[in-house]
Amino acid sequence: MAQKPSIPKGTRDFGPAEMAGRDYIFNTVRNVFRHYGYAPIETPSMENLSTLLGKYGEEGDKLLFKVLNSGDAFSGVTPEMLENSNSLSVKVCEKGLRYDLTVPFARFVVQHQNELVFPFKRYQIQPVWRADRPQKGRYREFYQCDVDVVGSNSLINELELVQIVDDVFGKLNIGVTVKINNRKVLSGIAEVSGHPDKLIDITVAIDKIDKIGLDAVKAELLSKGLDNEALAVIDPILNLSGTTAEKISAMRPILAKSATGTKGLDELEELFTLISAAEISQETELDLSLARGLNYYTGAIFEVKANDVPMGSICGGGRYDDLTGIFGLPGVSGVGISFGADRIYDVLSALNKFPGDAVEGTKVLFTNLGEKEVLYTIPVVKKLRAAGIAAEIYTDTTKLKKQFDYADKKKIPFLAIVGEDELANGNISIKNLATGEQKKIDKEQVVTYFTI
Repeated sequence: MAQKPSIPKGTRDFGPAEMAGRDYIFNTVRNVFRHYGYAPIETPSMENLSTLLGKYGEEGDKLLFKVLNSGDAFSGVTPEMLENSNSLSVKVCEKGLRYDLTVPFARFVVQHQNELVFPFKRYQIQPVWRADRPQKGRYREFYQCDVDVVGSNSLINELELVQIVDDVFGKLNIGVTVKINNRKVLSGIAEVSGHPDKLIDITVAIDKIDKIGLDAVKAELLSKGLDNEALAVIDPILNLSGTTAEKISAMRPILAKSATGTKGLDELEELFTLISAAEISQETELDLSLARGLNYYTGAIFEVKANDVPMGSICGGGRYDDLTGIFGLPGVSGVGISFGADRIYDVLSALNKFPGDAVEGTKVLFTNLGEKEVLYTIPVVKKLRAAGIAAEIYTDTTKLKKQFDYADKKKIPFLAIVGEDELANGNISIKNLATGEQKKIDKEQVVTYFTI
């Protein structure tokens, strides 16, 4: 018995209709990126594990897909290694599938630093892989659309990222909320709570607040070694309400003894001033519970959520001051944001907001009623395609009903019929399959018919 075909959990096939929608997203995002002066690059699907490990925190490292070495990967493996999964994986796996596009980008910048003009602005649209538990809106293979700039500390770069988010989702007709925080503020919170060494634990826990709730976050923080006094400092911060200005004002006395935290508040105040001047259409808000659990963020952090669909973030990013430093190029700050194409697709589908022309395929199908008819049709179809009109010839000579059915199933709006009468008179019968209307058109006027 033949094995039933399947694909790994957390991955998906995409048919023609889905691909049309995805291309619509990619093209929209790509065009906006280009309008802001960003240029495209691509990096390999695999990176050396040494490049990836230690960049995403302990939890991120666990989600890396490791690639088994080619050949006899287990040569030289000792019984002791078999008892330790970490030492075994290091021995038999030297490469891994990329977890995101930011770390490979940092590696790219260092390797090609002498070829680049700084500040270097790039965009990248490629798949990434995470060994996560598949669930709604969460996949093991998915596309990211990243835009980053390195070599500049200016907050104008952060503003441009918010503007890009505004433009992209405006063009996609999706209402979103852009949540903004600053990693320096979180560092300040860790300092004033008396646990500066627990920054990573605090940010990882806080980052889960939307998923597990405040009480569960507190429980996790206690399990990580924080005490009730520290929680008493953190709790009111996470519950702050009011305008952005009011939140920043309330935070200043709390973080007054932390130079880092105060610097973070200054940066937030400046960024929101810039945002106000830019007249952003989408909603923006200061969210002091926003942490984003990636270790490399050092400044502004962003997260974007759809307003009308219950789903996790569909876009996120932040500033990283020295990600290139781990590859031997210190002191090069960068900031970027990533659009999750798969989640954006799910949002557009849920809201039924794909435009009709986004999934438009063949415009007109020409019938095949015999060799003479096909030879008559071929030059006409060539002219239509040259004019940018998608056209097909039914490949097999068969009953007209079968060709009608083909056009109907593919949702082709027009059928062009060429029979003996059309051959004799130099015309083509065009049938509108939606209205049933049919008219004869001189074959030299067919292109004009479909372009007016």
